[in-house]
Amino acid sequence: MSFRALVIDPTAQPTASVLECDDEMLVGEILLKVEYSSCNFKDAMVIQPGNRIARRSPLIGGVDLAGTVLDPGSSERSIGDPVVVHGYDLGVAHHGGFSERARVNDDWIVALPAGLSTRQAMILGTAGFTAFASLEALRHHGVHPSNGPLLVTGATGGVGSFAVALAAAAGFEVVASSGKTQSHDYLRSLGASEILGRTGFDDRPERVLGTERWAGAIDCVGGTTLPAILRSLKYGGCVAASGLTGGAQLETTVYPFITRGIALVGIDVVQMPMGLRQALWGRIANEVDLNALEALIAEEVVLDGVVDALGRLHRSEVTGRVLVRL
Repeated sequence: MSFRALVIDPTAQPTASVLECDDEMLVGEILLKVEYSSCNFKDAMVIQPGNRIARRSPLIGGVDLAGTVLDPGSSERSIGDPVVVHGYDLGVAHHGGFSERARVNDDWIVALPAGLSTRQAMILGTAGFTAFASLEALRHHGVHPSNGPLLVTGATGGVGSFAVALAAAAGFEVVASSGKTQSHDYLRSLGASEILGRTGFDDRPERVLGTERWAGAIDCVGGTTLPAILRSLKYGGCVAASGLTGGAQLETTVYPFITRGIALVGIDVVQMPMGLRQALWGRIANEVDLNALEALIAEEVVLDGVVDALGRLHRSEVTGRVLVRL
């Protein structure tokens, strides 16, 4: 059976196009009808010529998807079961969610929790899940609202927007960092109590350590931003790092760790064990105000609008989430 999908081929011009594909192109144990996907920064990087992220060609893009089971194969799933899939190199080394149909392995699938629709699951998507996992990591390391402000960097991006909203809803005083001065009203609407520029939180740069300012931080940027955060965490603070839009190199000292007892936690949602993945989705369905999710949508596009949306995302011209309706 044929279906439409966004196919990425670095040898073609353009490198990403919506094409008619055949089911024989798909590999995996379970066939899914994709209802929604979303645009993430990794998706924007995958369509760039010469990128080193995509590991197969041609490749159907899309690092996450939500839909229903069309053919359960030999699994115990049933036709029509609502599911969500992300991670496991979906849209990178395995055909992904920018497609009307997808095949994935059974052990990649999260059964959609009751009360969570496929649309809501992809408004959240990889970005919302990453933000929720980041906040959980901070809580695990003893960061609570009573400890002081929580800093979120890259606050207008997908992960950052969710981090601001989730942390504010959890009672944190959220300080949002963003270089987009036109987005201050948006960040305040999500719950940010203070907004700083990209470098407004790094004081006393000439010294080994800065002023103790943040009980914790969710860093979506990396690069020179992460060392600046480490220098300014309060004693016993923790930063959850998940992004590298500002660069992949980390140049810092041991002083924040050995004199202030801080922690740096990496957030990985690609190979996260399924038990934890399913448990976090269950908690999201029960703890997140699902009615407030619509406010995080910057726009909703169909398959033919994905390439344009990813281009704007790569140029940092998007505030919030781009939902893809298949």
